[in-house]
Amino acid sequence: MSASTRFAENAGLNESPTFPLRVVDGLSLPPDYRKALRPGEEWKDVNGFLRQLPRYFYEIPSWDSAMKVELATHFLLWEFIQVDVREAPPLRTFPRYVPPSHRFSKNATPHAWGTAANIYRIGDTYLDNRNAIERFSLIARETLPGIWTRPYGAPTGYAEDHLHLDLGYVLSVPRDVKS
Repeated sequence: MSASTRFAENAGLNESPTFPLRVVDGLSLPPDYRKALRPGEEWKDVNGFLRQLPRYFYEIPSWDSAMKVELATHFLLWEFIQVDVREAPPLRTFPRYVPPSHRFSKNATPHAWGTAANIYRIGDTYLDNRNAIERFSLIARETLPGIWTRPYGAPTGYAEDHLHLDLGYVLSVPRDVKS
């Protein structure tokens, strides 16, 4: 049984769960990390609304750790951090921090909060056509309250080669952080 499986099964009502990664205040990181992650800074979204970037991050000390931490059944942490190879240079080596930054985004997007994901394949099904994208988009919307999915298509704001899942701009402070 993995550490995260034990975490999920053993966390009781009044029990303090122990997630296997350390919480780090982004403001305490070295300057090159702070420049890349921009902890707590404000950033405008495409509509001009200011959004506050995350200040706290989970520290991934090594590739071995990323290979062992299970975020959900059949979804390990390494799969989350491996998807964006365009990160700023300090964020491509360990230790790494999640949620990640998105240095090529012109505007704030939920990807920088770790609350949006682009899914390119589910099982043996590649999400590269209207039928597959719309099928799994419907399943996601029926299963996950509050989820938003991009419609199928080529224009800006649409997706034609992946399923975009989006929970919006979520800002949280981990329970064990002393404020």
